[in-house]
Amino acid sequence: MALTRAEGVAMNSVLPHVALSMHAHDRHGLERTDEEWLDAKWKDPSTRVLVLSGTRIRPVDRQIVWVTPQEAPADGLRILLGTREEATHFAVVVEPDKAPGDKQEWHVLRALLPALENDVLTAPLVMHAIGMAEWHWATRFCPRCGGPLDARQAGHVLECLDCGKQQFPRSDPAVIMIVTFGEPGSADEMCLLGRSPAWPEGRFSTLAGFVEPGETMEDAVRREVAEETGVEVGEVTYFGSQPWPLPASLMVGFSARATSTDIQVDESEIAEARWFTREQIRDEATSGAVVLPGGISISRSLIEAWYGGSLPGHW
Repeated sequence: MALTRAEGVAMNSVLPHVALSMHAHDRHGLERTDEEWLDAKWKDPSTRVLVLSGTRIRPVDRQIVWVTPQEAPADGLRILLGTREEATHFAVVVEPDKAPGDKQEWHVLRALLPALENDVLTAPLVMHAIGMAEWHWATRFCPRCGGPLDARQAGHVLECLDCGKQQFPRSDPAVIMIVTFGEPGSADEMCLLGRSPAWPEGRFSTLAGFVEPGETMEDAVRREVAEETGVEVGEVTYFGSQPWPLPASLMVGFSARATSTDIQVDESEIAEARWFTREQIRDEATSGAVVLPGGISISRSLIEAWYGGSLPGHW
């Protein structure tokens, strides 16, 4: 069934949320050096702790579990995350060889994304915890002198014990974009989606890539689309952002208007790219011929914002 122009305009006016950006927690940046405050919060019976083995989490019945401070390992690195719904949350990161239980019980974040889709209230806290754990795991020595590092400010600063240089958590900016062509809201308007060579047939997503030094995000959108698919882009409009600590990215979403439609994939990062009308993406998602990203990803939000509502199926 074809969409009318009026239906397309109405659908395109709907803006689905970006799941991981909806429920920000109070990070208590000013309290990170207040040992008395930190100690009181750690002793508070309402406080909850996420335990990590290196950068891995141990779920229970496929759900992410928060424990009390008394149940958390005593010899791990304690990281303040912040307050959500009047409860303070910490992460405790232990070395993998000291983690309780079997090593196979601990899973990487990507394997637990379905659990986060069902718990978007605490998902930003989990992303914060994983991002910090990834940073501590990768930053073992001072990049200036090679000296040992000591955690400060509730885990959010690493200070060299030799030269005193401080290191701070990093986030690498990456752009992710829904590329469209045609009259906005019309039945003939199309969006461009691509498939990675590592993905099975039928799995499609929005295009994405890292911002290079000295480059604006808008120019990164234009460059990445041209490099991966050969499509030229003109107007670029900000959509929203989302943390993605796999391992340390900040995904910045954009809507981009194409000025050409000819596709020439690079066959390196993109194996296949296609233009979809709203009717095509709805019908193929319904039949399972096309499988779209999960609901917690900003890619899904970009696609559904353009489409104008929810779509069936996900990875």
